[in-house]
Amino acid sequence: MTTQTSARPLAGRVAVVTGASSGIGEASAEHLAELGARVVVLARRADRLDDLVARIEKNGGSARALALDVTDAVAVRAAADRVVAELGGADLLFNNAGVMLPAPVEELATDQWQRQIDLNVTGLMNVVGAFTPQLVEAAGERGVADLINTSSIAAQNIFPNFAVYSATKAYVTHLSRHLRAELGAKNVRVCAIEPGIVGTELQSHVTDEGALAWLEGSKQAMEWLTPQDVAQTVGFVATLPPRVNMQQITVMPTGQPS
Repeated sequence: MTTQTSARPLAGRVAVVTGASSGIGEASAEHLAELGARVVVLARRADRLDDLVARIEKNGGSARALALDVTDAVAVRAAADRVVAELGGADLLFNNAGVMLPAPVEELATDQWQRQIDLNVTGLMNVVGAFTPQLVEAAGERGVADLINTSSIAAQNIFPNFAVYSATKAYVTHLSRHLRAELGAKNVRVCAIEPGIVGTELQSHVTDEGALAWLEGSKQAMEWLTPQDVAQTVGFVATLPPRVNMQQITVMPTGQPS
C-alpha cells in the first residue's frame, strides 16, 4: 500500500465516482486523482470517460473507466466485481450521478418524473448496494472509508416546479443520515453534500420554459458555483482524520440567498 504524504493524502485509496462524464463528477474524479487516489470513473458516455482517464493519467494520476448506466443494477454489480478483482475494492465512493428536470406538476410530465426517480433514487441505491460491502471491508482493514452522496439544497428548501427533483434529493439526504447511523460504527463515514446552483450540464437538460427563465435570471443575478468548488469539498471530506465525519455540508454561491 502506498504511503500517504501531505501532497497526496489519498495515496493508497481507491475512489469510485459516478456521473463522472461531466460536471461535478468529472471535476471530483480529477481532484481525487490529484490527491493520490486511484480513481474509477462510471458514466454512460464512454468517449467522455476515456478523455477523462487520459487527462488524469497525463497529469500523473491513476484512473480507469467503466461505462455503464447506474439504473442497470446488473451492470453496476459487475462493475463492483471488477473493482475488487482489479484494484482490491473501493474505500471511497462518490455517488454523484443525477438529473434535474423541473416542471409544474400540473403538466403531468410523468416520463420526466420517472427519469428523475430512476436515476436519482434507484440508480443511487444500485451503487450503494453494490459498493457498500467493499467500503465496510476496507474500513475494517484501514480504519476508514467514505461514502459521499450528492444531494442538493433542494432537499431542504422550497422551489416551485422542482417538486419531484427536490423530493429525490430529500431522499438522498435522509438516506445518508440513516446510512451514517448504520455504518459509522464500522468506520464508514457517510456525508451528504448539498450544493446550491452549480454550473453543470444539469441546466442543459431542463425543458420547462418557466424553470429556464428562473435559472437564467439567477445566472445574471449572481455567480454560480463551479464543479471544481464542489470537487474541493469532496476532497476535503475524504482527507479529514478518520475520527471526523462531516455528516452534511451545504455549499452555496455567495450571492444565493436560499
